[in-house]
Amino acid sequence: MSLNFKNVKKILVPTDGSEISLRAAEYGISVAKMIGAQIVVVFVVDDVVLDQIAKITAHEVAERELKEDGKGYVNYVVGLAGKEGVNSSSLITEGRPFEQIVHLAKELNADLIVMGTYGRRGTDRILIGSVAERVIEYAPCPVLVIK
Repeated sequence: MSLNFKNVKKILVPTDGSEISLRAAEYGISVAKMIGAQIVVVFVVDDVVLDQIAKITAHEVAERELKEDGKGYVNYVVGLAGKEGVNSSSLITEGRPFEQIVHLAKELNADLIVMGTYGRRGTDRILIGSVAERVIEYAPCPVLVIK
């Protein structure tokens, strides 16, 4: 499958607030600006992380805190997009990150996903994080992975 940037109208940009995901978001914004596409920034409250934190504090408190963190991350990226004149929207969802990213790419008819190699959970694999790897495997559209 070849990627014709003329046909890219919607770019899904997952972020977890890590340096690598923010770098990927900046790249996604640059691509969107160059081709006149819009971006949809998404933060996924990872069920595994939520369950781990919920062992220490109440589930509702942990979920609220993670969603607040996510809101800060997506608002930051949306702000960057606004400064560049790129139309953007944002979503916060909950589940397994790769499943939610793939689901949203399908649901939103994303033409491209731009994401980092790995995020806050670190490198589960030597070269590429497990979330990025699984998104590449199951995504309905091309995936641009940023180091």
